[in-house]
Amino acid sequence: MYILGLNAYHGDSSACLLKDGKIINAIEEERIRRIKHWAGFPSESIKFCLKDAGITISDVDHITIGRNPSAHLGKKILSSLKKLANFQFIKDRVSNIKKVTSLKSEIAAGLGVSESSFRAEIKHIEHHRSHLASAFFVSPFDEAAILSIDGFGDFSSTMIAIGRGNKIEVLDSVTYPHSLGIFYTAFTQFLGFPWYGDEYKVMGLSPYGEPKYVDQMKKIVRLLDNGLFELDESYFIHSTEGVAMTWNNGAPFIGRIYSDRMIKEFGQPRDKDETLTQYHKDLAASVQKHCEDVIFHILNHLQKRTGLKNICIAGGVAQNSVANGKVLQLTDFEKIYIPSAGYDAGTAIGSALWHYYQILGMERKYFVRDAYFGAQYSDDEIERELKEAKVNYKRCSSDSETIEQTAQMLADGAVIGWFQGRTEFGPRALGNRSVLVHPGRPDAKDLINSKIKRRESFRPFAPSILREYVNEYFEQEDDVYFMEKVFQIRIEKRNGLPAVTHVDGSGRLQTVHKDVSPKYYALIDKFREKTGLPILLNTSFNENEPIVNHPKEAIDCFLRTEMDAIVLENCIVTRNQNITNK
Repeated sequence: MYILGLNAYHGDSSACLLKDGKIINAIEEERIRRIKHWAGFPSESIKFCLKDAGITISDVDHITIGRNPSAHLGKKILSSLKKLANFQFIKDRVSNIKKVTSLKSEIAAGLGVSESSFRAEIKHIEHHRSHLASAFFVSPFDEAAILSIDGFGDFSSTMIAIGRGNKIEVLDSVTYPHSLGIFYTAFTQFLGFPWYGDEYKVMGLSPYGEPKYVDQMKKIVRLLDNGLFELDESYFIHSTEGVAMTWNNGAPFIGRIYSDRMIKEFGQPRDKDETLTQYHKDLAASVQKHCEDVIFHILNHLQKRTGLKNICIAGGVAQNSVANGKVLQLTDFEKIYIPSAGYDAGTAIGSALWHYYQILGMERKYFVRDAYFGAQYSDDEIERELKEAKVNYKRCSSDSETIEQTAQMLADGAVIGWFQGRTEFGPRALGNRSVLVHPGRPDAKDLINSKIKRRESFRPFAPSILREYVNEYFEQEDDVYFMEKVFQIRIEKRNGLPAVTHVDGSGRLQTVHKDVSPKYYALIDKFREKTGLPILLNTSFNENEPIVNHPKEAIDCFLRTEMDAIVLENCIVTRNQNITNK
């Protein structure tokens, strides 16, 4: 049985394919179209999934999408009536709904086939139910509490549930206009980070400040006795005026969310090119601290209500790795699972899983520990691209030769693009599309930003660590498959890891497991033999663009930046070989 899952007409558009309940591939449209957070219909992702599996759309049994326009329909109508003065807002929402409900014709048009040529019907799965499913049904738990929390989806922002076996029972939800994601996004805009998906910048900035304004934050997002929360709507305009949104075939855009009252109480918003002051840093710290307080308020009530010790978390707010790293310390939960794509791209997988288990009643049997679901290329295909680009290279005779030479370059201080296996699904490079550097280089952050990334200096870089050494280097020990948690690095280890230790002594780690990522594990282990460090600095292989997907994109990135080498499967390209190609 094949199920094609979609996230369409929303940010981070994506597609996946399940075969008998197992994820066989998944990809975000941005990786193919090369536009960050691409919103619209994921036609290229669908084509990839079908071609990769060697099937056509006529072989697909079910098609799901993580959107249900019928959910909370009465509330949606009432909200729209309140905004009748904003005709553009109404027009945009109606247009978006029409597209969501006409997916079969969109699929047919995108694939160049007739609707009658495939039998699968479209199944609309509510947004947050898709998030819940994306976490629980691929977790190691037979029973767990589940939290989905983000901006909005199908008029809800938060949903709590219990998962048992192949069923999820929804317990409660927070609906429009109340949203922790809206709170965080509004302050992200206020702090001068205007683009869709910029919230991680506030998280990265927050350790540079002190949470001096938490008392004011508590007035904006109020904790409720039922374990949930509500917004003071006067700080926002989304419920009264509506917010301009663009979800059509390009980079998504969300207009200003915060109201004049926020300006009155917190001062003039920062321009995106304005210098960051200590006030901005303290404000970021306050937003992050209160966001964490709200999350732990929800989780502690959920734990007491269910009595369960396992927790699964999904939704855009689940990408807050700083909060994730504190869950087991600040709640009574004992084990946690967060999927690689907790944000909206993951609803493609979640909607398919919901239909397979919740609706069709199939038996669960699959625990997901890797995110390698995207495109992959052979050495021969890579060689053709290198020759086409007139790039000099060396092809190693084996993986072990590639690993030995790459580890030596890293030990010698090189900045290397590492392109291996299938592209990761989710926002993190996890050792298949990564830029790697020696974590002991004190100049590594400046080096990467000047040579490749050209990003804000306050943003940290992450450590990939062999699983067996986590307890030696971090104050907490856990499996962190998807770089989804931030832990404190042990004090005595920080001086030796300046490149991956954030200003507050933390690191957003990825635990590398031999049976999950064998080639990446072997590279780090060989690096350990040479340097004594079982860790590499790992950041995404890109330059202000989506993470590279195709060998040509990796080669182009190498040629226009100043990284020292790229390793594409077993083909090694170094800067001194190709100085004339720059």
